[in-house]
Amino acid sequence: MRTDLSPGTLPAREHLPAAAAGTPVLDVVIPVYNEEKDLQPCVLRLHEHLKRTFPYAFRITIADNASTDTTPLVASRLEAELDEVKSFRLEQKGRGRALRTVWSASDSPVLAYMDVDLSTDLNALLPLVAPLISGHSDLAIGSRLARSSRVVRGPKREFISRAYNLILRGSLQARFSDAQCGFKAIRRDVAQVLLPLVEDTGWFFDTEMLVLAERAGLRIHEVPVDWVDDPDSTVHIVKTATDDLKGVWRVGKALATGSLPLDRITRPFGDDPRDREIKDVPKGLARQLVGFCVVGGLSTLFYLLLYSGFRVFSGSQTANALALLVSAIANTAANRRLTFGVRGRGGAVRHQAQGLVVFGIGLALTSGSLAALNAATSDPAHSTELAVLIAANLAATVLRFLLFRAWVFPDRQDTPSTVVASHSPSSPTYSTQQLPQNYGPLPQRTPQYTYETAQFRAGEAADAANGTWRDATMQLQPVRPHDTDSRDSR
Repeated sequence: MRTDLSPGTLPAREHLPAAAAGTPVLDVVIPVYNEEKDLQPCVLRLHEHLKRTFPYAFRITIADNASTDTTPLVASRLEAELDEVKSFRLEQKGRGRALRTVWSASDSPVLAYMDVDLSTDLNALLPLVAPLISGHSDLAIGSRLARSSRVVRGPKREFISRAYNLILRGSLQARFSDAQCGFKAIRRDVAQVLLPLVEDTGWFFDTEMLVLAERAGLRIHEVPVDWVDDPDSTVHIVKTATDDLKGVWRVGKALATGSLPLDRITRPFGDDPRDREIKDVPKGLARQLVGFCVVGGLSTLFYLLLYSGFRVFSGSQTANALALLVSAIANTAANRRLTFGVRGRGGAVRHQAQGLVVFGIGLALTSGSLAALNAATSDPAHSTELAVLIAANLAATVLRFLLFRAWVFPDRQDTPSTVVASHSPSSPTYSTQQLPQNYGPLPQRTPQYTYETAQFRAGEAADAANGTWRDATMQLQPVRPHDTDSRDSR
């Protein structure tokens, strides 16, 4: 899994301004591989639909990834006949590679793609990109599994699609409904930050991008679509499913180990209402209370189980002290990570030491309660002991939260920092510089990608460095040592 840092921060979401002269608002990419029969009717139909219904300037980009039939000739002819059509030629296969290459080079503020078979009704295209243009959302996907979607396909594909999305929900906690529908869009500024984190170059590209976007706190808009299965699809279902499961394992492992720097782009826009400062209301108090209550409830159950176990071979005071000590260490560790969001090993020993002080206060409350109970009756019932301990623990819990929030894990004013990136796809290096406390908003940085341009087949080449299209089909090979995907036979 790639662990290089994201090459910049994202600005606040805003409605896209009127595009500069000659710059299309929307760039629709059609990735193709040996689609000489379907390419022309697809492009003509899409072009006619956009001309008739889309209120902004647009571009249709044919991304030919290593076709061996006459697909490149068809693409060149369409480019010559239609001003809004451009084409890219890549000498390596992989839908994800084609999308990442074209999206990285495009200058349009909204980037989309759809499959060449046009299984999805084009009337969903404007609803797909509208929330990206307005600034409401960061990514948008067509969903065949939404309640209002109308889908025609065989039971085999229906079962595979639903099973795959259930796997995503169970293993990666994905909340979007349809990862595989070939009908998606993304804002260009989001793509510049997110795409360097996406490793897959094949059919799992979509899923990986959506999972990382969701985990980073980006907003994903879903559009119900009308979709008719293409019986002549060239997708190899078994191989695609196998590769997707491998991708799920890889991404899940990376998320579990924390090797992805998603915290660099978590809530990156600064316009999440949950981030706003509200007068006289401590920031994050509600979330911390919920987290503390959940951790506290589990800790109490853990404590009671330990107490019951220790009580078998020891007195009540000894059992209480041992159970409280073990559960206090676990409680401090859980609150440190889950309630107050403290990550890493820094300060862990100090936090545990302070937690033990809080434990001492809890021990005094619970031990005092037991002592009072034993003074009241010489042989209290076990259920009575548990009831007294629960009441004492409730009082200790309130005090524990106050001490945790004010003393152990106080709100810190972190010194803002920025990532100064010297980005080379083969050997990225980064350094972090501390900035003064009064430093203003970070400027937006645009990632720089290096490409090798081979001979073009017709006309002039596109300038991939600055995203300015001049015309022409070209051969474009990203300089990424790990981009060779020998397992991708599609």
